[in-house]
Amino acid sequence: MAHFVIIGAGECGARAAFALREKGFDGKITLVGSEMHPPYERPPLSKAGLLGAIDPKFVAAQEAYAASNIRLLTGLTATGLDAAAHTVALSDGSRLSYDRLLLATGASARSFPNAPSDSSHIRSLRTHHDAATLRAMLQPGKRLAVIGGGFIGLEVAATARRLGTDVVLIEGLERVLKRGVPEDIAHLIAERHRAEGVDLRCGVSIEALSEQDGKAVIRLSSDETIEADLALVGIGARPNVELAEAAGLAIDNGIAVDDRLLSSAPDIFAAGDCCSFPLDIYDGRRVRLESWRNAQDQGTLAAANMLGADEAVSAVPWFWSDQYDMVLQIAGLADGAITHLRRDLGEGAFILFHLDAEGRLLAASGIGPGNTVARDIRLAEMLIAARAHPDPAALTASNIKLKTLLAA
Repeated sequence: MAHFVIIGAGECGARAAFALREKGFDGKITLVGSEMHPPYERPPLSKAGLLGAIDPKFVAAQEAYAASNIRLLTGLTATGLDAAAHTVALSDGSRLSYDRLLLATGASARSFPNAPSDSSHIRSLRTHHDAATLRAMLQPGKRLAVIGGGFIGLEVAATARRLGTDVVLIEGLERVLKRGVPEDIAHLIAERHRAEGVDLRCGVSIEALSEQDGKAVIRLSSDETIEADLALVGIGARPNVELAEAAGLAIDNGIAVDDRLLSSAPDIFAAGDCCSFPLDIYDGRRVRLESWRNAQDQGTLAAANMLGADEAVSAVPWFWSDQYDMVLQIAGLADGAITHLRRDLGEGAFILFHLDAEGRLLAASGIGPGNTVARDIRLAEMLIAARAHPDPAALTASNIKLKTLLAA
């Protein structure tokens, strides 16, 4: 009987396991995760996870794994991979033989250089345990210092303000969300944070981060010192490639896979945050995506290709972030765009369309309260997938429905 092994019990790995069953695989499936919890979703960690949710938002109920005959091993890590022998060694000393292997090892939070690694006052946010630790510190009368103005840092800052915690946010670049978010939208988000009481500082470099007398201490290059009850380090994530790299698999900003998610080793696939892959709709550009939808999509695609489907990656990248009552959504990749057109949707909501020199729509970025941008971003996503060259005047005209451009 064929045995498929999945290393990494997050969103991607769990989706792949269930997709294998949905697609008719009747062999053995073993899903291995390093945390004690069954697979759960990570986006809520910076929101509901900090607002008091005791349990994570599970991908599926515990009993669903047994019902689908999926062997779920929690609290174990893979310590070695022998690609030639088709075996994986686990931290309990056991060894699994596989016919096909999926690496869905995810990514880990980057640590601040030379900061103490065992400090209870200097933390990152990547797991449910991290969220529970942070939650205990976020309350009125406490001060939180957020290092990094990316999605995680800003979402935690917004949640902390809802809980009455004083927040200072430090970003080394000249503005928040410098990577991947248009300046107009980033400016709007920054102003909202300031209006909510966040002490937002951009273009500020940090000389040292340490712990002294039960406080996190941040020394800036200006010699100013900032003290906080807790410092959250949100300076990005690194793909977990150690297992693959030690086994001799190709690495290129993650585990390098082809457009079928197959690695450089036979019968080994990789998916989700841990891998980089060529994206045909952007002329084969190799990308690595850290997003909830990508984890879902690639988990399902990896399952299909492990069963021989031979399907290429085709999904348009999509990201979102909730901060206060604002929702930011981005479809596509705007790199290479030279034209940026604005479409106002009312209620303060708008979408920016990003086109290349030939007028092809590469990406769309929208922000507004609630779901005001969701429908148009979804239609823009379909236009991007179709490699459309829409009429620029029609993109900016709020009285012309994007659906008509898709039909054209």
